[in-house]
Amino acid sequence: MNRYLERLYNGLWKENPTFVLMLGMCPTLAVTTSAINGIGMGLSTTVVLVLSNMMISALRNIIPDRVRMPAFIVVVASFVTIVQFLMEGFTPSLYASLGIYIPLIVVNCIILGRAESYASKNPILPSMFDGIGMGLGFTVGLTLIGMVREILGNGSVFNVAITPLNNYHISLFGLAPGAFFVLGGLVAIMNVIRKKMEAKGKPLPAAQGCLAGDCSGCSLSSACTGKAAGSQASATTESSGKEENN
Repeated sequence: MNRYLERLYNGLWKENPTFVLMLGMCPTLAVTTSAINGIGMGLSTTVVLVLSNMMISALRNIIPDRVRMPAFIVVVASFVTIVQFLMEGFTPSLYASLGIYIPLIVVNCIILGRAESYASKNPILPSMFDGIGMGLGFTVGLTLIGMVREILGNGSVFNVAITPLNNYHISLFGLAPGAFFVLGGLVAIMNVIRKKMEAKGKPLPAAQGCLAGDCSGCSLSSACTGKAAGSQASATTESSGKEENN
């Protein structure tokens, strides 16, 4: 069970997709005008992430490498369509608020990143917990940003008014620039916490895996556009240059 708890801890803190890996910034900045929107977007992404991780893990030995990414996208798109129909039927107001960002979950780099870096290489149960951890970390990030923006921009939280006068509202935080200010502030707070823990001799482990830029031990093909591909390209260029000089 420690392995599964580690996957939850990984997504919530060590490799939080919003505050550490800085992934999924498009929905993070666009839909977090309120705490409810943040929770709705986070939980819908979590459902898709968990289900797609489990399906991709179950099919990891069947999917050929040459069609790996197209297969992942088909799996993710299928679950996104199901979630979209359910939200449209049971939570129409939230569905209208999130709008185009629900179908855009298909290309969310968190979903495809976890499919590539973890689910396609591990059994079903750990992949499920990895999806839960990453999804909850994403949900917490969106909800915190939405709460701060809603309090400062509208004087309410979860649509419940907490300030009596409109003079206490800062409309900037309800607009696009407000999302950048709030995200930057929360990331700064998390960095301070991490540094204090390091000063106490309890440093948090560094983020690992493809999403963190660590390509050691990666078995991706030439389709990879990450650090490994860049290093390989540099090595190829250097060797070509030496051959020409010779």
